[in-house]
Amino acid sequence: MGWKLKFATTAIIAVAAGVYINNTSLLAPHQGGKPVLLAHRGMAQRFDERDVKNDTCTAARMLPPTHDYLDNTIPSMRAGFDAGADVVEIDVHPTIDGEFAVFHDWTLDCRTDGHGVTREQSMAKLKMLDIGYGYTADGGKTFPFRGKGIGMMPTLSEVLATFPDKKLLINVKSRDPNEGETLAGVLNALPAERSRAVMVYGGDEPIEAIRRLTLDVRTISRAAIRSCLIRYIGYGWTGLVPAACRNAMVLVPINAAPWLWGWPDRFLARMNGVNSAVFVLGPYSGGEFPTGIDTPEAFAQLPQDYSGGVWTNEIEAIAKIAGKVAGTSRD
Repeated sequence: MGWKLKFATTAIIAVAAGVYINNTSLLAPHQGGKPVLLAHRGMAQRFDERDVKNDTCTAARMLPPTHDYLDNTIPSMRAGFDAGADVVEIDVHPTIDGEFAVFHDWTLDCRTDGHGVTREQSMAKLKMLDIGYGYTADGGKTFPFRGKGIGMMPTLSEVLATFPDKKLLINVKSRDPNEGETLAGVLNALPAERSRAVMVYGGDEPIEAIRRLTLDVRTISRAAIRSCLIRYIGYGWTGLVPAACRNAMVLVPINAAPWLWGWPDRFLARMNGVNSAVFVLGPYSGGEFPTGIDTPEAFAQLPQDYSGGVWTNEIEAIAKIAGKVAGTSRD
């Protein structure tokens, strides 16, 4: 029996060593460079994020403003890129006259002087609204952006034309597969090099349509990212990459990252090998909305010399820490 025990022990050690060698980042190539920064909503007004739900009017709980930019506008996007963003995230809604409006909310009542569901309007009507109308940081006593956002809601075509060589992340706000098909048509009409610089995330049904109908656009949905991460944690030690992780935008909460086989460098290399881009979020605690890497303390949780993607709501601060602004560097 002694030789059988020795054989079993040797086999276990050999398997463990193989798993370690196959997954340790110590033996993986480090791609180098600075992190890829994604500015959520561009340069945006911040708000109290406590207990935020899908129908929360965030403009009514704005924090005291430190700049004059309103999210999902051309100036906001330009400011985000100028501040150091490599990718800017925008939100879109189809309109009844065949455009895609770039605007965050499902309805107009919170942020604007309009009313009704955003996707039930014409773009001509949306262009007449004041998108800064509802912002207040003092419970409605003052509205510092009222009158300053008239006509500032852009179309997706305007954004693509204004930033022809910039990377964008498009958020589809619905669960309508028809919206996915329509957006896929818009993206397929772009030159291949341009469409490869666009990623899309959102509801499961429209994202599935985009994934099916486009070749170069990386996508992710709530169901897909759950499938990607759970399956990878389950058998990623083999080196196999789940289908949901392929040609995708892989969103990784910072508190889940240590559970990923080969984190960080081997994991990043595996995702890069299947045409996927990795972006780290703030810690996930079961809520509806992910947080970003928004503070020096959160950024410090990233591995030293991390060169993957970082999702942030505070592009100015994080770009400085990451060394993406001239004259700055990470300690």
